[in-house]
Amino acid sequence: ANVESKERKRRPSPPFTTSTLQQEAARKLGFSTSRTMKIAQGLYEGVALGDEGVVGLITYMRTDAVSLSMDAIHELREVIGKDFGPRALPEQPHFYRNKSKNAQEAHEAIRPTAAAHRPRDIAHFLNDEQRKLYELIWKRAVASQMQHATLNTVSVDLDAGGESMFRASGTTVVDPGF
Repeated sequence: ANVESKERKRRPSPPFTTSTLQQEAARKLGFSTSRTMKIAQGLYEGVALGDEGVVGLITYMRTDAVSLSMDAIHELREVIGKDFGPRALPEQPHFYRNKSKNAQEAHEAIRPTAAAHRPRDIAHFLNDEQRKLYELIWKRAVASQMQHATLNTVSVDLDAGGESMFRASGTTVVDPGF
């Protein structure tokens, strides 16, 4: 009866806040809230990275902020350009704002202290749980500054006669973006 085709753009998610980190770690890694925060505390306090010494790998993990400093944005964009090429970089950086009016935004969002500390490069200095959580934080921060994804959606309405109507929908990825 009807066919609709649309192109959609999907923006990357903002960097983690405390609650979104806890939710994602529970969903993807099966970590409890307390376990996530204990591991994050260790990453914040520092991990011995060979010749570099003890390095704090993430920013403070108790925050409601989704914003990043301009230094962090430039560093993330530099890593994206090197690792993923210029097509992965939007012309302008993405800026995120909290929807909540009473959010505690004294700190910036949870992110790697140095985007150049790629998870694959420092994995051998981390235990399994630290590696998994750090990779989750690093990927989310990097993805937050990458190009949006472009998707094609198609919806087909099937008239089954009388009062019955069925809808079938599908989505294909045109450009995966982040």
